[in-house]
Amino acid sequence: MAETTLSKSTQTTRIAIIGNPNVGKSTIFNYLTGLNQKIGNYPGVTVDKKTGFFHHNGEHFEILDLPGTYSLFPNSEDEIIAHRVLNNTHLETRPDYVLMVIDSTQLSRGLFLATQLIDLGINLAIVLNMADIAEKKSIEIRTFELFKNLGVPILQTDARNQKGLDQIKNLISQRNFTQAPTFLNILEVIPEGLLKQVRDKFDLENNYQAYQMIRFGAKDKAILEAVRIWLQQLCQTEKFNLEEAQLEETKIRYAKITDLVNKSLFKKTAPKPKSNLDRLFLHSVGGYLVFLAILLIIFQAIFSWASYPMDWIDGFFADLGGWIQSSLPDGPLTRLLAEGVIPGIGGVVIFIPQIALLFGFLAILEDTGYMSRVVFLMDRWMRPFGLHGKSIVPLVSGVACAIPGVMAARNISNWKEKMITILVTPLMSCSARLPVYIILIGLTVPDETVAGFVNLQALALLGLYLLGILGVLATSFILKSILKTDEKSFLMTELPSYRIPRWGDVGITMVEKSKTFVLEAGKVILAISIVLWVLASYGPPARMDEIRSQGEARLENVLEEEQIAEIEAETSAKLLENSFIGIMGRAIEPVIKPLGYDWKIGIALITSFAAREVFISTMATIYSIGGDVEDDLTIREKLDQQINANTGEKTFNKATAFSLMVFYVFAMQCMSTLAVVKRETKSWKWPLIQTIYMSGLAYLMAFITFQIFS
Repeated sequence: MAETTLSKSTQTTRIAIIGNPNVGKSTIFNYLTGLNQKIGNYPGVTVDKKTGFFHHNGEHFEILDLPGTYSLFPNSEDEIIAHRVLNNTHLETRPDYVLMVIDSTQLSRGLFLATQLIDLGINLAIVLNMADIAEKKSIEIRTFELFKNLGVPILQTDARNQKGLDQIKNLISQRNFTQAPTFLNILEVIPEGLLKQVRDKFDLENNYQAYQMIRFGAKDKAILEAVRIWLQQLCQTEKFNLEEAQLEETKIRYAKITDLVNKSLFKKTAPKPKSNLDRLFLHSVGGYLVFLAILLIIFQAIFSWASYPMDWIDGFFADLGGWIQSSLPDGPLTRLLAEGVIPGIGGVVIFIPQIALLFGFLAILEDTGYMSRVVFLMDRWMRPFGLHGKSIVPLVSGVACAIPGVMAARNISNWKEKMITILVTPLMSCSARLPVYIILIGLTVPDETVAGFVNLQALALLGLYLLGILGVLATSFILKSILKTDEKSFLMTELPSYRIPRWGDVGITMVEKSKTFVLEAGKVILAISIVLWVLASYGPPARMDEIRSQGEARLENVLEEEQIAEIEAETSAKLLENSFIGIMGRAIEPVIKPLGYDWKIGIALITSFAAREVFISTMATIYSIGGDVEDDLTIREKLDQQINANTGEKTFNKATAFSLMVFYVFAMQCMSTLAVVKRETKSWKWPLIQTIYMSGLAYLMAFITFQIFS
């Protein structure tokens, strides 16, 4: 008989939620904890520790959301964390109870992990989620049959539609978890003498815990090195082959699970044939054409749909800056607001429409199930470049922001493929580059159509994104030969059913991601705008006073307004050139001159290392300083009017603008991304290497581009 354990402890009860990826585990976690969550770290790995608190009937429960995993085999950091938490390793506090979430339409796969948990001797309950999809597929699960064979409580839920979730609350409140009898006798796989030595050394409760300690001992770096060496030597002494043991366990376990599923699962009707959409989306040629077409539609929409709110935002901030400067008393504070803060904030807010659309499209692709098809489709092309099919998720995420893209690479279990993905993801053109692209494309690419419907500006934007993809593939191919590892890798992914996107969730994603982008960028930009204004408004006192005195002397005998305006403009230009920021720009001008850049662009390159989108706000701030009080030109108009003092031509001509865009395609101009790379790789070595090679590549490609178009 199964043994039901009821906790009588007065301390907060700890409950871990575990399951395969994409089974609704996080939906249940969010339902139980709401906003009462916190994110921490597990020592030695890059997986986030997600915990929350649940209150019910006057009792408090701590809920731990374990990473999604298919098994307790050491294939990735997710499995390592699951083992560390669940197997009495003393590295993490073991939870009192575990809630296992299974996809009702993938019963065999879910039961593999569930039966491993049973063999660990864990107080367990099982939730069969996605009951609605199982019903649509005419799948009926006899839960009582499962209960008789497994010996643990079983619930059926539809978390997507919040059906049956109250049962989970009651189950937790009643602590209705069971420590069931062993499902598989591990002595069929591994000698008892070997297991006994491990059980005695680590004071483990059963043979399967000892077996898992042997499996994970060599993989979990948090385990003492002496312990890991002892386990390795023990396996060598006993001539025990871990890979053969894993294959044997998998074969025996799945055989027993298949018998159980045959008794417990009933399909009322024959399964529906494979969706006709997959014949197109997974086609060896058509699938890639569809993916490229979808990307083109996304970029076309970014220009056409967002143009109206963008124009309104741009004009609003231009009018606001002019109004503040004309309405408030002249002085440092007024000039700071009109020439520093307003243009700086406006240079970010103007791009909310594009950012919202970009995140919205990514959410739709994920929610419909299409993104999984892209992973499967791209795997055959990724591997020759040293990447994994799962690399497409970090790379596509990098189109929105490199930071979540780099963090998403942790789902790749192979170290080499993970490192290559992390190092090349910042080459994907992220949303922070979008402001630079849009402004410069608008200045140099005509707003015309080809073939009657394709916008030239949209084609130019698509070309920049494709250039970044080429950079990813070329760099990955080189890194494939440089980085060495003995690990083998494989792709295991599911193709979920096609679903209509949840438009409410898409809308929330658009709002939240845009808010995050603007608020995080806004903090940096506001601070930089103030610093820029100070550096651009002040300089060496003697030099600045001399320029002002010369300007005042020239104005004494001039009466015509045109001459007065001309002299004032020349004086303002000299003041800017001799300010602290002008001195900095002049210092690096010889280095960037071969790229077609002047000292003002050099200033923007320096400041945009904090964040790429700062480039536009920097240019807006620089060109606003010392301007006409009534001049309320937009950012794009101000940039379009600038003249290069060295050549006498427009500063942002085609050669310079294209060179700048190519520079930003390849440059590592984001301190936040470097910090995340350091966090994921646990070393400053890799972000430093990344910065050096990306900066060198950006300079070289920008130089070539300038020479071609000049």
